[in-house]
Amino acid sequence: MAYRWRWPALLVVLAAEVMDLLDVLVTVIAGPSVLRDLGGSTTFIQWFTAAYTVAMASGLLIGGRLGDMFGRRRVFLIGMAGFAVASLLCTVALSAEMLVATRVVQGFFGAAMIPQGLGLIKEMFPPDEMARAYGLFGPVMGLSSVGGPVLAGWLVDADLLGLGWRMIFAINLPIALVGIVAGLRYLPASSPDPDLSIDLPGSLLATIGMAGLIIPLIQGREHDWPAWSFALIALALAAFVGFAVLERRRDRAGRATLVVPSLFGKRAFTAGLVTGLLFFASLMGISLVVTLFLQLGLGFDPLRAGVAGLPQALGMVVGFLLTQALHVLGRRLMHLGATTVVGGALLLSATIGSAGDAIDAWSLAPGLAIIGVGLGLTMAPFFDIVLAGVSPSESGSASGTLTSVQQIGGALGIAVLGTVFFTPVEDAMPGPTVDTFASATQACLWFAAVFVVGAGLLTFLLPRRAEHFGAH
Repeated sequence: MAYRWRWPALLVVLAAEVMDLLDVLVTVIAGPSVLRDLGGSTTFIQWFTAAYTVAMASGLLIGGRLGDMFGRRRVFLIGMAGFAVASLLCTVALSAEMLVATRVVQGFFGAAMIPQGLGLIKEMFPPDEMARAYGLFGPVMGLSSVGGPVLAGWLVDADLLGLGWRMIFAINLPIALVGIVAGLRYLPASSPDPDLSIDLPGSLLATIGMAGLIIPLIQGREHDWPAWSFALIALALAAFVGFAVLERRRDRAGRATLVVPSLFGKRAFTAGLVTGLLFFASLMGISLVVTLFLQLGLGFDPLRAGVAGLPQALGMVVGFLLTQALHVLGRRLMHLGATTVVGGALLLSATIGSAGDAIDAWSLAPGLAIIGVGLGLTMAPFFDIVLAGVSPSESGSASGTLTSVQQIGGALGIAVLGTVFFTPVEDAMPGPTVDTFASATQACLWFAAVFVVGAGLLTFLLPRRAEHFGAH
């Protein structure tokens, strides 16, 4: 029997998704303004976004299990309330260090909130309405992707209530307040299962691995790549190996695991993890360096930079729409998407290199739009294609793992491409020219193209098509 208040409850779930997505997109646009206000080194711009995504990726590994243990509505509302408190702390942050720390808190509470949404939808909707419910995610996420950067630019420039960039976090407060009140009224109460347990050692090893990889990639450049940066990377790799060994041992002993170990025995799934890591690194990395080039190199204000990035966001929407008509291509859609992204990145690089000081938003639009279309063609079938070879008993663990990889891929892209961007810029201090910023951006686009080529080659290891692709 369908839950009576399922549609109002779905709006609450979508509000949480919008807050999460916007808190990644808006910080990319606002980073230079925050840096000017709070001070700090250029690595702060990378940490501003990466701190949130690393915390989110780490927390997602246990976020879904918390809902099963204590009730999805309870954990969802606690996550939303904590997200709101963390947003308030971001709003009143007095230093760059405090802001990064509160972004970590935001990420952890977001990781408690977001996984509950899918479980709640499965509880509330009958099978014949499930596709309609999931179908609303696409338009909402698409509108957020298009409007988020523009909203961020407008909020920073408008200086509402004298808050400036702080308003990008303050706006979460009324959304969360309405969401909590509506959630208490409309979300169904689910029965907790206190017999379940959490794999805390596995979660700790995974977090050490993620943090140990991202920290040196961001901080190493600032300290001229000291020995500890390479030691941390080695520790991260050891932590990931230890995580795999631990999960196998716990599974054999019949204890709770974060990831079903049998997944790593599937070549297609393992290839899908690396493919997703590279694709999402390219997505976030390109968005960051283009924004930095526009604001730091060309002197665009945040609103103008947000509007200049619209062609990429609109291109992604077009790419998503094209997949609905071309879904019969299956895996070949991802090949087409990867080729399109590489072509767009090379066109954008050539445009930046040839236009010189005369470059403007219009000249960047074709390259950005092509990149966006390619990303849309690639991302839309990604989850369905990768999960096609996963058994039903493994699907929950596989979905959670892929979502975590999506987050850590974004952090990796910000770390690597941000470092590639800032290295020549800081070498040219105190007076980097437009040509310096242009060359740095071109180098990042070539790096991103290499990532996408690698991901495109790995897609040949994925299933040819997903049985249910295009159905939702």
